[in-house]
Amino acid sequence: MRGKRAACFVIIACLLISNFAFAQTKKLTSIGRYTFVRIRGVIPTQEVMKRLVDLYAGDIKYGFDLAGYGDLYLPFMEQLKTAQFEEKSLPVGDKLIWMLFRSQGKIKIVRDVEWAGKKPLDVFAFYVVKDWKKYEFVMPRPCGNISLRSIEEIAPPEAICSLSVSPAKINIKGSVVIDMSGSRNAKAMMVDVFGPDGTKITTHQLKPENAKVTMTLDKPGDYRFRGVAINLADKPSTNPCEAKVHVNFPPTCSLTVSCSPCLNYVGKPITFDASGSTDSDGEVVRADFELLDKDGGVIEKFSSTSKPFTWSKTFLKGGTYTVTCIVTDDFGAVSEPCRATFEVTPKRSFIVAEGGPLFAKGSHGPYFFGRIGFLYRLLPDLLDLLISAGPGLALKVEPWKSFLMGNVTLLYHTGPAYFGGGLGFATKTREDQKGSIELLGKIGVDVFNYYNSAGSLFFEARGALGEGRSFSKNHKFALGFRFIF
Repeated sequence: MRGKRAACFVIIACLLISNFAFAQTKKLTSIGRYTFVRIRGVIPTQEVMKRLVDLYAGDIKYGFDLAGYGDLYLPFMEQLKTAQFEEKSLPVGDKLIWMLFRSQGKIKIVRDVEWAGKKPLDVFAFYVVKDWKKYEFVMPRPCGNISLRSIEEIAPPEAICSLSVSPAKINIKGSVVIDMSGSRNAKAMMVDVFGPDGTKITTHQLKPENAKVTMTLDKPGDYRFRGVAINLADKPSTNPCEAKVHVNFPPTCSLTVSCSPCLNYVGKPITFDASGSTDSDGEVVRADFELLDKDGGVIEKFSSTSKPFTWSKTFLKGGTYTVTCIVTDDFGAVSEPCRATFEVTPKRSFIVAEGGPLFAKGSHGPYFFGRIGFLYRLLPDLLDLLISAGPGLALKVEPWKSFLMGNVTLLYHTGPAYFGGGLGFATKTREDQKGSIELLGKIGVDVFNYYNSAGSLFFEARGALGEGRSFSKNHKFALGFRFIF
């Protein structure tokens, strides 16, 4: 019983001593007893060493996992292919973080190793870089033990920011593409956007794999874009990285009408003038006019592509109209519509001149008459009031004599034709007669009508009123031409 207790005590003591010894630095006084790869003959070249490492790749992976550096295996194997071995001599007392070796056919790892030999240890040294750390590996010659000697933090390269924004000029609500794909050594990029008033509008966060973004700008003026690239150490770039975009100011429309109200302007040209339109960052190159009736229906459109950007329009009918105009600048931006509403009225007052042959009492009294007067359109294109007076010149001698006459007539229009009647007076046409009040009728047709002037042919019949004045003895017929202006 006592023997068993003593044995347990010895085992526990050995384990404690072993753990304490394992926690201390292992002093390596010789090399070549527990080799990863046994190399015979002369000291091998680095090409031989690389070939041996490649041959034992599975054992190396197992050893890296055992050491807790499994993530270094692939970079180690990849970078070893092109690595240049450096021949070094490690001084006595130099330490290794861990060493991979083989014992009794098994891959093992020893950590915290100090070279305690009598002279420096000759090694091949090379470096593996991963995640901005530089790992120095050494392989003692002539054994192939792989050892990690040191780990050095290396600073990632400075990020270089590249920023382009296109196009450099757009119209309102146009889109621009922000492109930072030219940035180098960056894990992230950022661009601040500043509006025309200098205030920051937004910030775009970008990644190297998605380094472009499109945005819409909805106000005119100059926009600034300021970018920065962030390297793997989270340090921002320091190189200038800015761009600018100009959002075109739209033109301002100005519109005038040559008359307002346009009284007596039916048949006369009316001019719409957009020459006063301006553009603050360019010039106006086009004006588009649109004429609307009182109900908003489009009557006609017109475009002017040269200065002074005017349109002359003759109205053949009175009414209330609206003209709108939109101007375009040399970058394609359009203005807000400007408009003017105006009334066009026809001419209603005219001077009248008329004349022609007249026959009194049949063919016995031939005359030539002439009258001047005044015409007023009571209802334009429908009803006129005509007042006129003038002489009838006798073309025969006694008993016929020249006379004076006058008319007040209402005329009703049906297109170019008209008819009407009224009252007139006439002085005596013979010495044996008296002057008389007459009832007259008229029918005619327009030969031309220019709205502000017109000419027509008419036939007129007149008969005296009063007791004892028969139509057969007191009548006149006239065929004449009338001109109003």
